[in-house]
Amino acid sequence: MARTLEVEDRLRLFADRVGHCFEDPTLLQLAMSHRSWCAERGDSPSNERLELLGDAVLGYCVTTHLYRAHPEWTEGDLAQARSSIVNSSSLAEVAQRYDLGSALLLGVGEERSGGREKESLLCDAFEALLGAIYLDGGMTSAEAFVLEALQQRMTQVANDPEVDGAKNRLQEFVLRTHGDYPSYVVTDSGPDHNKSFYAEVWFGDSLQGNGRGTSKKQAEQAAATQAWQTLKATAEPDRSTT
Repeated sequence: MARTLEVEDRLRLFADRVGHCFEDPTLLQLAMSHRSWCAERGDSPSNERLELLGDAVLGYCVTTHLYRAHPEWTEGDLAQARSSIVNSSSLAEVAQRYDLGSALLLGVGEERSGGREKESLLCDAFEALLGAIYLDGGMTSAEAFVLEALQQRMTQVANDPEVDGAKNRLQEFVLRTHGDYPSYVVTDSGPDHNKSFYAEVWFGDSLQGNGRGTSKKQAEQAAATQAWQTLKATAEPDRSTT
């Protein structure tokens, strides 16, 4: 009973942060239910179906907004901007802003392995949350949430469509060739008012790039840029011999 009340309290606080009053609170619980949690509870459904729905709703909302806001953009411009906005890193960052991790319902093993901070879990749960908002309040509520949650990111991309370009391209390459996301390891040094960050990007069990910056995101982007440039340089001779 105490565990049930704890879950209800966490979800209620999370709904307040999100700013959507759920007519059907079970949708929010479903959106936060990772498969590891469900596996410990028999046949309890996970958030994977909601994630699929939320992904489609997210694509529609972002593409529609960009289409209306930027009539001068080509189809390629729209596609590139949408990719920069809805990539897993961007969505996980937004999820962290709402402290989504604290609302996740995780199994014991996933909890111990740091699941509340995993980029893939945060991204998936964010999309599931959007699917739940859509089912609960319709497209109007879903669009309002997307515009509020992603407004800063959409403005950033509109000002610089190439932002995070290397990171996005690297992620797409690693997903295609390794079936997984690149892993970033970031450390910081210096006083709180003047921190510097060092990032490494790993995939295929190997260090692929590193970089520094004045923020975690900047350091990760520098590491991704180095890794992507190395991959391109390695691929050039292969293309020239074909």
